[in-house]
Amino acid sequence: MSTAVITRPGQVLADLLPASRVKDAALVLGGAALTGVAAQIAVPVPGSPVPVTGQTFAALLVGTSLGAYRGAASLAVYAIVGMAGMPWFAQGKAGMGAPSLGYVLGMMLAAVVVGALARRGADRSVARMAGTMVLGSAIIYAVGVPYLAAATGMSLTEAVAAGLTPFLIGDALKAALAMGVLPLAWKFINGADEKH
Repeated sequence: MSTAVITRPGQVLADLLPASRVKDAALVLGGAALTGVAAQIAVPVPGSPVPVTGQTFAALLVGTSLGAYRGAASLAVYAIVGMAGMPWFAQGKAGMGAPSLGYVLGMMLAAVVVGALARRGADRSVARMAGTMVLGSAIIYAVGVPYLAAATGMSLTEAVAAGLTPFLIGDALKAALAMGVLPLAWKFINGADEKH
């Protein structure tokens, strides 16, 4: 006998699982691990100390699918464990001295915002998901680029050229992927719901 999944407004994907503290802890740790693994998918950018990675995509996906609190907790675990020495920042780096640490801190803030928007249904349509991904990426850059400038001694203009401009096309592709994945997941779940 199969049971129907009941979806309600105000839910994120993680809310569809049975509620428990163990589940929440597993989701938080799983989101941190996913972000750490995605950070290892890295392509160096000539002239930039920051590579193109799957890390931002994972962080925004974690925020939208887990919601603001679990998403932020997940990215906080990722940041704290990485700063403590776990080599799971981009390209296997760890510690507090990485020039890309500002992007990681921005991901925590972005997870809160995109998670809150997802709870308001932003992850259920392609158009709203596009806006959510753009806003989340902007938040990451708003923290990451100034940190990059401070950590490397670059001017803000140099930091924008090295830590923002080369990543815009990749971020557009990541956003397009997210725009398809999450609304499709909801459509699938709601379609399964209607059949029961």
